[in-house]
Amino acid sequence: MTLVLVAHGTRDPAGAVVVEEIAALVRSRLGGVPVRVAYADVRQPDVTAVLRSVDGPAVVVPAFLAAGYHVRVDIPAQIEASGHPDVVVTAPIGPALVPALVARLEEAGWEPGDSVVLAAAGSSDARALAEVGKVAQALSRRVGGPVQIGYAATASPHISEVIASTPGRVAVASWLLAPGLFHRAVAESGASVVAAPIGAHLRVVEAVLLRYYQARCLEDVA
Repeated sequence: MTLVLVAHGTRDPAGAVVVEEIAALVRSRLGGVPVRVAYADVRQPDVTAVLRSVDGPAVVVPAFLAAGYHVRVDIPAQIEASGHPDVVVTAPIGPALVPALVARLEEAGWEPGDSVVLAAAGSSDARALAEVGKVAQALSRRVGGPVQIGYAATASPHISEVIASTPGRVAVASWLLAPGLFHRAVAESGASVVAAPIGAHLRVVEAVLLRYYQARCLEDVA
């Protein structure tokens, strides 16, 4: 079964490089299984175009950190438009990536005692924002203190507002997969420490593989 890895999409070439790095690592772990990259927005090819070029069954894995509009609406619509007769779409990979989030924060120079802010892309979907809240709670347990949330777009409060209203040294954990417009907003927020996006972390690769194998097992049972 072909694995179609779907990312958000960005005009920043560095973001596309990260997605291809993740796909290459997944491909190396799956041996001969075809792994294709598609984008839900901004970049091409989209999911429709990729699925139209795939022969046989496919598993679509959204490389998203929460189940917002793109995951709930755009990706299913693009799958339907493809006309592909045998597609399984999985849940997004976000819930498994908190350890990677913490690792990037530590790499950036977070120290105990820093005020910590979780930076997320933002969404108009309340369910996606609730998922971000759960990540903030998990991060709070890891850093041993409260974690505020700031958004790069769509939702509020904006990350820059949160940083401006927080005294002392502030460390930002980036709940973003790849570089792009959202992370630039986070990097320009004025925080003392800004973690890199999660990127091609081993946890991301493992999360994609888990979703793929779960989907294959469900297909075998059916």
